[in-house]
Amino acid sequence: MERIVTPYGRHSTAAEVVAGTDLSGRRAVVTGGASGIGLETARALAGAGAQVTVTAQDGNADEAAYDIATSTGNPEVRGAALELTDVSSIRAFVDAWAGPLHILVNNAGVMAVPELRRTPEGWEVQFAVNHLGHYLLAVGLRDALTRAGGARIVSVSSSAHHLSPVVFEDIHYLHREYHPRLAYAQAKTAVALFAVGAASRWADRAITANAVNPGAIATGLQQYIGGDLGVPADLQKSPQQGAATSVLVATSPLLDGVTGRYFNDCAEATPVTVLPTDDADLASSVSYHAVDPEQADRLWRACAEMVG
Repeated sequence: MERIVTPYGRHSTAAEVVAGTDLSGRRAVVTGGASGIGLETARALAGAGAQVTVTAQDGNADEAAYDIATSTGNPEVRGAALELTDVSSIRAFVDAWAGPLHILVNNAGVMAVPELRRTPEGWEVQFAVNHLGHYLLAVGLRDALTRAGGARIVSVSSSAHHLSPVVFEDIHYLHREYHPRLAYAQAKTAVALFAVGAASRWADRAITANAVNPGAIATGLQQYIGGDLGVPADLQKSPQQGAATSVLVATSPLLDGVTGRYFNDCAEATPVTVLPTDDADLASSVSYHAVDPEQADRLWRACAEMVG
């Protein structure tokens, strides 16, 4: 397949990539939409006329929704509670949803939790928040996405995925030594593989799914690592720039029908099999272990077993 490029790039903002696109009548959900790139993703979608639901676990969703509605002049923005480590919370959100869903941005995440934490089900918390909770959410909303007729799912991954595949023999660190950054890397690989798996399973429902790397953005995500972005200043982005690739993949007519791919800096990433040593190459590529269809299928089956 030919690599997809667009007129936009690293320095483009979410508002720029959605300019001229009318999302009136479309409904979107942005998880983790109360802060960081999630907030700017939701703001750009609302600014283009979409009806947007922002979710958060900490009670800030309503405040963020008010901020977005005020800044965009779009009153069709609401907040909703969603705890991605709580199966009952995910099911309650799904059960409360009525009607079609055109855009689902699985954006919420947690990074480098310093000590091993598990959900009541025994799932490692970074895997649960970044991937498994979103898997449950998307599967639960599958019929709503189908009813939209051409829905798009955006899975927000990270260049950190390069550091670890999904270790199927011990996903939840039952036997191996816990490593905060490698657990994050494994989870972000899973996020990318979800898009590949959903693309193959839901094509007949006219649902597309793609993964994105937003880049290096200073947000609350780095709370456990002292705000260290780990890349030179010229490769860092503002939250508005970090949201651009998510918004592009969620809305652009240039990507109609495109599915199962991985994007960064508003273009399709280059697959690699060897870990890049250059920061720029690391940021513009995707490791093959994150887009491998066989790994995606194995992960999908493993997650189905986990959630019963």
